[in-house]
Amino acid sequence: MKKSIACIVYSQEKNKIFIAKRMPIGKMGGKWEFPGGKLEADEDAETAIIREMQEEFSVNVSVGTKVGETTFFHFDDQVLLEAYEVSFEHDGIEKKFKLTEHTEYKWVDIESIKDLDFVDSDLKIYPTVLSYIKEKYQK
Repeated sequence: MKKSIACIVYSQEKNKIFIAKRMPIGKMGGKWEFPGGKLEADEDAETAIIREMQEEFSVNVSVGTKVGETTFFHFDDQVLLEAYEVSFEHDGIEKKFKLTEHTEYKWVDIESIKDLDFVDSDLKIYPTVLSYIKEKYQK
């Protein structure tokens, strides 16, 4: 089974979660997502997260707790999607991230995700992410 990771970057200070908008190409083009990507051969989740965030945003990150997982189908392939809590070295506001796979990014209220044009695979894990954030940060 193929594996993908979703990076859950939550700012307790802002009470917001980080999302990015995909470039307008392909089946999921132009949709919002939790950033992440596919694991390469012989790569663990932490290594993939660090690589993906460096490639997509030119930002160093630290990887925290696994938030949850789900499966989805991409064409005929079943994919395991694992979500991890991730911390950025900065928030991309004063010092902008360099985008290579996205057209924009923003920090949003986690409840507003259900109202955005979000990729299907991330919507599958959204309830788990929402529960995790509420339980850990919004008591």
